[in-house]
Amino acid sequence: MTDQSNDARASEQLYSRRVYPLDAHDLSEEQIAVAFAMTSRRPEAFDEIAEQVSQEKAADFHERWVLGYGHASVAEHAVVHLAVENVSRLAVDTLEDNRLASYTEKSSRYQVMPEDYYYVPEELAQHPALREEYVAACQGLFLGYMKLIGGCMVHLRETTPRIASERDGAYNMRLRRVATDHCRAVLPAATLTNVGVTANARTLEHAIAKLLSSGLIEEQRLGEAVSEQGRLITPTLIKYANKIDYLADASGIQLDQARRSGFPSEEPAAEGAVSGVRPPEVRLVHWDRKGEEKLAAALLYRHSNLPYEQVWERVNDLGPESRQAIIDESAAGLGPHDAPLREFEVVDYSFEFMLDYGAYREFKRHRMMSYLPQPLTVAHGYRIPPVVAEAGLESEFEQAMRPVEEVYWKVREVSPLAAQYLVTHAHNRRVVSKFNLRECYHLFKMRTSEEAHFSIREPMEAAMRLAVEVQPQFFRNLKLRSYPEWWPHPVGG
Repeated sequence: MTDQSNDARASEQLYSRRVYPLDAHDLSEEQIAVAFAMTSRRPEAFDEIAEQVSQEKAADFHERWVLGYGHASVAEHAVVHLAVENVSRLAVDTLEDNRLASYTEKSSRYQVMPEDYYYVPEELAQHPALREEYVAACQGLFLGYMKLIGGCMVHLRETTPRIASERDGAYNMRLRRVATDHCRAVLPAATLTNVGVTANARTLEHAIAKLLSSGLIEEQRLGEAVSEQGRLITPTLIKYANKIDYLADASGIQLDQARRSGFPSEEPAAEGAVSGVRPPEVRLVHWDRKGEEKLAAALLYRHSNLPYEQVWERVNDLGPESRQAIIDESAAGLGPHDAPLREFEVVDYSFEFMLDYGAYREFKRHRMMSYLPQPLTVAHGYRIPPVVAEAGLESEFEQAMRPVEEVYWKVREVSPLAAQYLVTHAHNRRVVSKFNLRECYHLFKMRTSEEAHFSIREPMEAAMRLAVEVQPQFFRNLKLRSYPEWWPHPVGG
């Protein structure tokens, strides 16, 4: 055996693979972040570095490197788990508006909400009469919610057969879940909720800054509470999470720009008028007409060893059939749970959705897309859930909606932001969203299946149809659990 072989064997033994956790029970989150960060400047193993990192040294390191030199990525190694309770769904929307975090929220699909389970905004403290109207409107919604559940339960018992050997308790629980799922549509954005948050310190700092920069008092208070509790875990990493003037001013600047450009302001159609029933709507507002060339070029680029410009020129010289063959071969092996290659991200679609607030809250969970919602309003109408309609309870549903819409316009005169608390989950919200072809495969597969919630399934089916109509060649290998009648390709082809 040569000396070179001996050296190689010794090297293999000296640098053997190690994979192990740094125990969060022995180290603080900041110490773990420091241990990971210091590997860029220290030759020792992670666990050896961790033994040398005291809490004081961790704080000193972060002050010097994170704050002094701008190495904010260090904060991504410190993970915070926060329990947030009794916060309005409106405020939780802002808390959850961060891509790199995980959230698990209290489900109104499986739980019946108490009749007083709503937030009263501090913006109304100086308007006692209006505050009383706001409270009465919320109480009316929750009363209507309970009545609708009772009516739907009667209907479901008459129309839903019992499963063989199903006991009374299981049968009633199954029906109640269906009833609460549909009747929760009348609950307002003021409805309280609980949410578990897992985020790294860098993301948490950004979330705190957005909350502190909000125009809503509740969100500012939430930002202060998240900051206070987060600093107990990572005192240095989120030390300078503060209000950002740019974020705080942005909404007002955009509103002023819209007015100067002549866009109409939101106004009630008539005194005392309700908005009425309006189904969801979807429009494809932009799509990539060079998508075929871009996707084929991206698929060839990785192993071409050529500059992109030359790859693009060669792809343009190919005919449509050759480009499509490249795309088909790259997607043909996709299994039912596989994601397409990252190259599929180069093709984009932009949709405008008019979907109810409940569906929007499902939709925004797909945080890999970009979405730009307009403020919550009652002006775009609402949707009556199927079971409520099937039970013949449309008039009861509309009776619950009328008072809250009237109070909405009154609150809006005092505070447009606070008026959003009165918008129900049934009211429609307009949002424009851009997502790429790779995300289309995920969204369409997940949100058009029979298991998807009806409120999000219908707009997603409409979006899928619009995308497939303009570029059917991209969706030949999209694996769906069931294909709609209009599907242009042979199933599985």
